[in-house]
Amino acid sequence: MDNRGLSTVVEKLLTLGIVSLYITLLTPTLYGGAVPAYQSAVGAELGERTLAEATARVEQAIPPVGRDATATVRVDVPATIDGSSYEIRVEGDALVLAHPDPAVSARSRPVLPDRVTTLTGEWQSGSATVVTVTGDGESLTVRLEDGR
Repeated sequence: MDNRGLSTVVEKLLTLGIVSLYITLLTPTLYGGAVPAYQSAVGAELGERTLAEATARVEQAIPPVGRDATATVRVDVPATIDGSSYEIRVEGDALVLAHPDPAVSARSRPVLPDRVTTLTGEWQSGSATVVTVTGDGESLTVRLEDGR
């Protein structure tokens, strides 16, 4: 009858062992599959939102019809996406977000009036970014620039 105290100790040790085993098996499963997949999805979503915001700011920088233009509009973009630097550049009539991860890279075409004759430039992540619009009422040049 002097073994009654021993059964409680054995029960606690078994419980502790099972919990430790569960945590040991669960941690690699999460960090090996679920967490990286979630981080990639978040990176892709942030890339899309960043490019959409940049495209909207380029469109908003165009002054009303019939006015001479010299405007500079600041655009706030994240310093990194998914832990990596990136760039937004003009290719033809589209803005392209170039990122080391192809899932994050994206392309967007701003809706610009016909009087915008030139769209050029690029932004590097981590630097101040601006949209500069110059020209007269008939012909406008839009340029993505570092805002230093």
